[in-house]
Amino acid sequence: MASYHHGDLPNALRAATVDVIGEVGLAGVSLREVARRAGVSHAAPAHHFGDRAGLLASVASEGFAMLSASLDACAARTDPIERVVALGRAYVRFAVDHPAHTAVMWRAEVVAVDGAAASAGADAFGHVVAAMEALAGSRAPGLDTYEAAMAAWLLVHGLAQVHDLVDPALSAATIGRDHTLGHAAPEDVAERMLRQLLDGLLPVDRDGAAGPGPRSASR
Repeated sequence: MASYHHGDLPNALRAATVDVIGEVGLAGVSLREVARRAGVSHAAPAHHFGDRAGLLASVASEGFAMLSASLDACAARTDPIERVVALGRAYVRFAVDHPAHTAVMWRAEVVAVDGAAASAGADAFGHVVAAMEALAGSRAPGLDTYEAAMAAWLLVHGLAQVHDLVDPALSAATIGRDHTLGHAAPEDVAERMLRQLLDGLLPVDRDGAAGPGPRSASR
């Protein structure tokens, strides 16, 4: 049986949980299976996390911490449109790179167990709200910033969920196998969609033309 420093065992158990989710999905996660994969006593997960819900909440919190780091890196963008685009790209890239974490992070029954996870989710969405508030202040007076942020958030979250990034079965069931991302990077698709959304949120000038539209992101 593997030997762990006490402080490393929770990380090992979370890693084992991520492996299980990646291979067989959430339904396959049990304390006994996670313990088996981590090479520890079957009582170890319960000792550290209490129960299955506590273990999944810990994985969700770990995911939110990683996502927050990605989103924080976008905060330096001064142009609000470029900030929204950067946030969307960062979220989709996170979902592609960490599908198992993404699978548990937005499940109410999971994050409800851990107030820190719920708070982290609100903070992640808050990045988008702040960018939309900046857009309203500089280029789109009267914009409903919460609704605009929700539209952008649902766009990238839905893309991550449906387009074979996180749940291929969901993609097949909803839009069919003929509608895929092809060879485009998922974050590039997210950017194109977000720019269309943002262009629609900008005010129209007196001649009926759209106001200054989004330009290509500087990366």
